[in-house]
Amino acid sequence: MSEQITAVEKNGWINRALNTIEVVGNKLPDPAVLFALLMVIVWVLSWLLSGVSFDELNPRTGEAIQIVNLLSGDALTTFSSNIVNTFVTFPPLGVVLVAMLGLGVAEYTGFINAGLRSILSVTPRMLLTPVLIAVGILSHVAVDAGYVLVVPLGAVIFYAAGRHPLAGIAAAFAGVSGGFSATFFVPSSLDPLLAGLTQASAQILDPTVTVNPLNNYFFTTASTFLIVAIGWFLTDKVIEPRLKGTKVDGDTSQMVTMEALKPNELRGLKAAAISMLAVIGLLALSIVLPENTPWAAKPEDVLPGVNPLLTAAAPLMKSIVTIIFVFFLVPGIVYGYVSGSVKSHRDIVAGMSHAMSGMGYYIVMAFFCALFLYAFSQSNLGVLMALKGANALKEMGLPLGMTLVGIVLLSGFVNLVVGSASAKWALIGAIMVPMLMELGISPDLTQAAYRVGDSSTNIITPLLPYFPLIVVFCQKYVKNSGIGTLVALMLPFSVMMLVLWTAFLLGFWALNIPLGIDSSYQYLPVR
Repeated sequence: MSEQITAVEKNGWINRALNTIEVVGNKLPDPAVLFALLMVIVWVLSWLLSGVSFDELNPRTGEAIQIVNLLSGDALTTFSSNIVNTFVTFPPLGVVLVAMLGLGVAEYTGFINAGLRSILSVTPRMLLTPVLIAVGILSHVAVDAGYVLVVPLGAVIFYAAGRHPLAGIAAAFAGVSGGFSATFFVPSSLDPLLAGLTQASAQILDPTVTVNPLNNYFFTTASTFLIVAIGWFLTDKVIEPRLKGTKVDGDTSQMVTMEALKPNELRGLKAAAISMLAVIGLLALSIVLPENTPWAAKPEDVLPGVNPLLTAAAPLMKSIVTIIFVFFLVPGIVYGYVSGSVKSHRDIVAGMSHAMSGMGYYIVMAFFCALFLYAFSQSNLGVLMALKGANALKEMGLPLGMTLVGIVLLSGFVNLVVGSASAKWALIGAIMVPMLMELGISPDLTQAAYRVGDSSTNIITPLLPYFPLIVVFCQKYVKNSGIGTLVALMLPFSVMMLVLWTAFLLGFWALNIPLGIDSSYQYLPVR
């Protein structure tokens, strides 16, 4: 107890600052209304700036940036006619709902409850935080699965262990989103995606340049240990002591409690584990046995040196959400029937319905978030801000080390207004990569600097498509949680990652530690 009080006193000024951010943030309108208001602001700004001429050239088209007036008749009718499609094709919506159907059954039948109690009974309390963050980083292999799987389970695991569930959400979110560019030994689909854009940008200056998809692999793998260390320290020493006075006032009737497993639960858990292994085995056989497995991407969609199963175009990667659905649905059903918590198929459907009933608020927020992001994208305001920032950095003429820091900060700032990692890099990479090549800095190093800045601010931008979902997860445990609550939780992670991860990159550079496979730090300009 005295250690906790000392920690709170030592971090008093931090707590006061974060409390202020939380209070101010939560006084903002409801997130759904906030997205609607932001959309109106974008409309007005697009109207005001539509007649202004800008010198910045869009690297995708080679033409000068032109802000699109979203209040014109054509734009309004296009927006109106696309509302339904914009909403139903909003990427996180389908991912969340389909995954939650399977998770809902597993939770409703008691499989998740029993499984977590079994795991927690043999896991040291002090290792929960680093293990959770590491699992969040590992989830990048499954694209966006961590948002709908690891983050909510982080809250459940912490609550079951007698710790604050919001601290579990913060730790998991830090691993899944803050450590987005870290790789836990296994490359993610982001690696070939960014490398392809880096190569295209480099070839603007030198058509002979090729970029290996694993050009940052050593750096991103080493970064995993840094992210885990940062997340472990902040969660246990800053976030959790600060949450000590925050009451958990959500519905705790369905939450995991640490009780010994009953005989029927043990039988159900064993049967469910066998069924889960069977699902994994069947999937593995379908990947390994066929000579040309249908799970692999077609040769023309794969960059040289990339595993055709791990590229974003691979059916395996595109089926991750379906795999999660089946992975939890099957053992959930088996557990229910064997343990006796399920009597008929109607209970299975009831589990799915129960899961969907808790998604109502998220669906409302997703509707307005989708419309805002669509309007912001169509207006070209985000593109303009990104290009102006990149050009300003170019004109400063800073020393090489400071320039790298500038790229990190620029990437972090642009991330607050442009959500997609690939879209941001397509814009600013086309300027920064050739510019730094002229200064002798390799495309590999420039890309690494971008990844640091992009990941570090993922966790504090409401424009992250999954941000509203994380707010909903918080509200399940603390009803008055809002955007301010989540930003205050994650801001310490974001700041410390920006500082220490940037220093980590500069350390790699200073010591000439290889960034990845076929990578370099220097580039000799073409003369």
